[in-house]
Amino acid sequence: MSLIRPQTPPMGWNSWDSYGASVTEAEVLANAEYMARFLQPHGWQYVVVDIQWYEPAADGSRYHAFADLVMDEWGRLLPAVNRFPSAAGGQGFLPLASAVHRLGLKFGIHILRGIPRQAVHHNTPIFGSPGVTARDVARFYSICPWNSDMYGVDPQHPGAKAYYDSLFHLYAEWGVDFVKVDDIAWSRLYGYHAGEVELIHQAIEHSGRDMVLSLSPGPSALSEVRHLQDHATMWRVSDDFWDQWSQLREAFDFAAQWAPTSRAGAYADLDMLPLGHLAIRSSETGQGDRWTRFTPEEQQTMMSLWAISRSPLMMGGDLPQNDADTLSLLTNKDILRLHQESYGGREVYRDESGSVWRARHEDGKSSYVAFFNWADDPRTMDFSWAMTLEPGHVACDLWSHQPLTKTEAMSIKVLAHGSRVFLVSQALPAR
Repeated sequence: MSLIRPQTPPMGWNSWDSYGASVTEAEVLANAEYMARFLQPHGWQYVVVDIQWYEPAADGSRYHAFADLVMDEWGRLLPAVNRFPSAAGGQGFLPLASAVHRLGLKFGIHILRGIPRQAVHHNTPIFGSPGVTARDVARFYSICPWNSDMYGVDPQHPGAKAYYDSLFHLYAEWGVDFVKVDDIAWSRLYGYHAGEVELIHQAIEHSGRDMVLSLSPGPSALSEVRHLQDHATMWRVSDDFWDQWSQLREAFDFAAQWAPTSRAGAYADLDMLPLGHLAIRSSETGQGDRWTRFTPEEQQTMMSLWAISRSPLMMGGDLPQNDADTLSLLTNKDILRLHQESYGGREVYRDESGSVWRARHEDGKSSYVAFFNWADDPRTMDFSWAMTLEPGHVACDLWSHQPLTKTEAMSIKVLAHGSRVFLVSQALPAR
């Protein structure tokens, strides 16, 4: 049992974009049931409870400074029973994880790096490290810039290793399959917390259960890429991503830098997909409860970029409220095949108005070409070199599912903020 190195990027749902810090057990189960029915057949499998599941008073996306948290005698945070009633009696997330597993899915949680301030103030003992307390391992100057719950730990202190080991043994007992660790991949104040990443990686290796390790927030530093590849399944390369064109345009810069570093089992993460019904109990980017502000063309562009760069796909909108168009984005078999079966996705051209990406299919015979228009008006992209159809080959549009003629391939028409993605393959022989 160890850190999971999946051969394809993880796909799932995370509660943050819909519920901020306040998601409840009933809402998690509703999203899991939708995923099992409509998305799991297409490869979606992770259901992730984001931040503050241990805070009874959490009510949105704004954090409550120095809030009272639910914690055991060893300084380990536990689910708030008023929000997760099945956790009563010390069961933690085991009943909820088991319910998710019965649906054929996998269960994940979010944590912040370090040890709770509350544990330090109570000076709780460290499980598995006799005589060592929370105060002994805490770094009082290593704090999260945007959340007051935790202190960092001293990676060199043996008690810090014991603390993380006890934490992940508990998660293994609960049946956790995915752990998103926040305030660890990058910080304006402290940079990359390599020591705590290593302790967490080791703790997963010793936990007795396979787990995906996701690191946040971004932007991660390219200089740390080898360490990230060696110690995590996925890592954020941008700050929180929301439904604004300016952020989607910036995502192309992150993707161009990081896509060449992704490899099987280690993936650069462009963050969640803010699609469908968002911010039900939050107010990110100055706007609360809403439908995604991305236009239909921008939604396709986002899915196309995430797919060809092989970023993990983590849906952020409330799944049970999906409309038919949102569901079709998440279940387009050709785009998901690009995401799951391609390799070598790279930006091969850009100008001030757009870019061209290429990737290979794992069959070694087919390839993908994607055209992205960043302009505010439709554009004809005259890149015949990118779409040269060799004799016996055809190109098919992955969104319209229509074949492309050789004449059309000489000048690709793309809508404002839109994309066109093609699979170029050998034509099937006539029957």
